[in-house]
Amino acid sequence: MKVKTAELERVAVDPKQYPPEDLFEIAFAGRSNVGKSSFINAMLNRKNLARTSSTPGKTRTVNFYKVNDKMRIVDLPGYGYAKVSKKEKDSWAKVINQYLHLRESLKEVILLVDIRHEPTEQDKQMYEFIKEMGFSGIVIATKADKISRGKYNQALAIIAKKLQIQNRQNIIAFSSLDKKAVDDMWYIFEDMMKFHSEDQ
Repeated sequence: MKVKTAELERVAVDPKQYPPEDLFEIAFAGRSNVGKSSFINAMLNRKNLARTSSTPGKTRTVNFYKVNDKMRIVDLPGYGYAKVSKKEKDSWAKVINQYLHLRESLKEVILLVDIRHEPTEQDKQMYEFIKEMGFSGIVIATKADKISRGKYNQALAIIAKKLQIQNRQNIIAFSSLDKKAVDDMWYIFEDMMKFHSEDQ
């Protein structure tokens, strides 16, 4: 899909602030500093639409990006940042859970992990939760430019083992710098949109 228009439509903490449930939504979850903002910018062919931060854990809201007036990409708060209080962590968890449980226009949740590191226990819990909710279980392994291509298979095997992913094709190596996987991701998103439109 060619991105013609993309805009940050809404920034929300409370469900009352969410936009209308009139468009197909794909949400992205992952640890703080996993590269969700860079991924979104690459997918939308924008430089700074999603704000990247050198300070992990800065995004504490649900950010809704409208694309071509046809769908929304939803950036969920990053989890797992150690240097915050338990109260703050619980607050972020509540924001994430409210969105995931209440949003009927949500059609897919995709987990992002860092290709260089074994997924954490929190990543595993999030992935299990995503699968339990009936989503497809696609995982995006970000920062693929940080390792050599010769190490891809080993890195993806570690991710698959930790998250207990049977089909390795469900793990997609992604670099927001070279953007080689952008078209592949859009094909996947378009298939999802087609599937859910036929399912209605």
